[in-house]
Order: sequence, then structure tokens, then C-alpha cells
Amino acid sequence: MTTIFDKIIRRQIPASIVYEDDLTLAFKDVNPQAPVHLLVIPKEPIPQLAQAEPSHQALLGHLLLVAQRVAAEVGLTNGYRLVINNGQDAGQTVFHLHIHILGGRPLAWPPG
Repeated sequence: MTTIFDKIIRRQIPASIVYEDDLTLAFKDVNPQAPVHLLVIPKEPIPQLAQAEPSHQALLGHLLLVAQRVAAEVGLTNGYRLVINNGQDAGQTVFHLHIHILGGRPLAWPPG
């Protein structure tokens, strides 16, 4: 199943890309929930975290390191939140694994 993220990776639809390497892509969320709201996605389509396999271990670690790097590059020095929604009940609407980076303001807890 092709998702909007697959189309962004293939440059079939535009996105405000802030980082890219061989394995990942990071871009601004089109419906931001904080002053800074970015998404980090793997170029390999994994529908959701629950479907990741042991062979994805290095890629999953890489995604977190990219999130750390991107957060620093956009100036989130006072903190930020990383969110992975897993499945429909968690609010996942695009079934291509992605990490939300949220920051730029104090974030409340619990989140929802």
C-alpha cells in the first residue's frame, strides 16, 4: 500500500525537508501540533512499530539518532518530545513508521 510518505520519499508530492540521508527523511509536519513539529521516517516502508523485525534494529536506532540530530539543528535546546503512534487506537493515521519531534514550547503531561 502506497502512503503519502512513500510519495514524499519519491518526490511525487512536495514537503519541507529538513534532513535526508540514505536511510531516512525528516520534514515539517503539515498539521503542526507545536511550534516545531517535524517527522522522521525511514525510507524503507515499515507500516508501524509493531511490525518492525529484529532485522530493523539498526534502522530503528538510526531513526532515534536522526531525531536527536534534527532536534539540535532546529534549536530545540530546552527539550522536545518524540512520539511514535502505533496503530489506529494510538492515533496513527499514516501507516508508515514515523517519529514526531515536538517542541518549541512547554509540553504538558499526560499528553492525551
